[in-house]
Amino acid sequence: AESIPYVRTVTAGTEAAQNYLVYPGEVRGRYESNLAFQVSGKIISRNVNLGDEVHAGDVLMEIDPRDIEESVNAARAGLASANANFLLASDNEKRYRSLLASGAVSQAVYDQYSTQLKAAQATLEQAEAQMQSALNQLNYTRLTAGHDGVISSISGEVGQVAAAPVITLVRKGEKEVRIYIPENNLADISAGQSAQITFWALPDVAVSGHIREIAPMADPVTRTYQVCVAIENMPPQVQLGMTAKVHFNDGSENMLILPKAAIYQTDDTPQVWIVKNSHVELVPVEIAGYENNSIIIKSGVQNGDVIVTGGAAKLTQGQEVRLEGDAQ
Repeated sequence: AESIPYVRTVTAGTEAAQNYLVYPGEVRGRYESNLAFQVSGKIISRNVNLGDEVHAGDVLMEIDPRDIEESVNAARAGLASANANFLLASDNEKRYRSLLASGAVSQAVYDQYSTQLKAAQATLEQAEAQMQSALNQLNYTRLTAGHDGVISSISGEVGQVAAAPVITLVRKGEKEVRIYIPENNLADISAGQSAQITFWALPDVAVSGHIREIAPMADPVTRTYQVCVAIENMPPQVQLGMTAKVHFNDGSENMLILPKAAIYQTDDTPQVWIVKNSHVELVPVEIAGYENNSIIIKSGVQNGDVIVTGGAAKLTQGQEVRLEGDAQ
């Protein structure tokens, strides 16, 4: 008599595919400002350390102002000279205007002094602008915070010549998670899509968020796209730089998880053996992804189908089988 083989099976639907797209990320500030001096010079003081909370207007660093102070003195002297020339030209214009009214001088002579007054006024305005520019340069020797926030990085130290951003300031209170998506998965996400976020250091904390923005261009080195995930209510214990996991589960409720052993593939099409009325049928399936030692099935298998996971190597289409654990 022909022996009916035993097969090991699982029932589809006992494990639903949830959060099948999982990406590691990092907690970052939504607004990060790379601060730099607007003038070059040697740093003479640093008033903050990593992690310090600062307020708008606080002085973070200073550079040596001596050379710029000399420029201010030169501009001040030029302004004083221009102001004196303007007063002299103004007095001359008034005097010759009176002489012109009495007929003592000609119109040509008066026009000469009137033009000198206009030139002196323009020179004075130029000197005032140079003075203001010099004062601005002096103010630029002090690097100040533009808003309340936290110092996340410092790259400048006392004695160093500042020529690039030296401090990164993260605006206080607004945090998000940044992840990087490979280009082959970019079609699976979209702006506004909901997500669940967990934190490696806080296993009991899980929050909801959504995709705020997706970078329009891939990183030239990693070929991944930066994605910013906004969190509606960031827990206070979540700190900048913490490791996070972002889970996307939109559409996953229609997918099923099967063990990898359930896949029977002899060509380019993945298939599974389904047991119906004690007989097996080979059915092609579409795979959506992988999760640990399981496979996420997008289509081809229905909830409740009995799938062969052991003993599939010697099966043939329509063959009668017995399920493991059935009575002899």
